[in-house]
Amino acid sequence: MKAARILAVIVALSPLLALAEPAALVRPTELKQEPATDAAKVADLPADAPVDAGKRSGGWIFVRTASGQEGWVKLLALRYGEQAATRKGETGLAQAINAARTGSSGTQVTTGVRGLDDEKITTARPNPAELKKMEAFAVPAATSEQFAEKANLQRQTVSYPK
Repeated sequence: MKAARILAVIVALSPLLALAEPAALVRPTELKQEPATDAAKVADLPADAPVDAGKRSGGWIFVRTASGQEGWVKLLALRYGEQAATRKGETGLAQAINAARTGSSGTQVTTGVRGLDDEKITTARPNPAELKKMEAFAVPAATSEQFAEKANLQRQTVSYPK
C-alpha cells in the first residue's frame, strides 16, 4: 500500500519534472509553425512575454506560451534565467523543480548554429519569396541620404573582396 502511494505521487509530479525551461522574449517575435523563416505564422508574441522553452532545432527553439500556444521562435529572441522565469502569481515551485532537475539555480546559455556544409551548398535553391521579403526592407536613395546627413555620416567607397 505504501509503495502504491509513492508511485501515485511520482506519477502526479512527473509532469512537473518535464517542465520546459522558463524564458522570456527579448523583442516582439513571430511564433512559427515550423523552425524556418518561411514557415506559417502561428501568432505575434510581444516583448517580455513569458514562455516555456523546449527542444532546439538549429537556430530555433520550440516554446509554449502562457496561453497554451505552441510553436517555434528564433533562439536569439529568448532570454533565459532568473529575470525571465519570474511571472505574476508564480510561487517559485517551478523554479525549485527546474533547479532540482538541472542541478543549477541559474541558467547559462551558450549559443551556436552550425554553418553550411557541402551538401547544403550543393543542394541550395533560390527562394523568390525570401528575396521579396528582403526587397521590402529597401528604402529610396533620398531617404538613406537624409538619414546619413542627420547622423553626420560620410560617403565611402568599399571594394569587394576577391
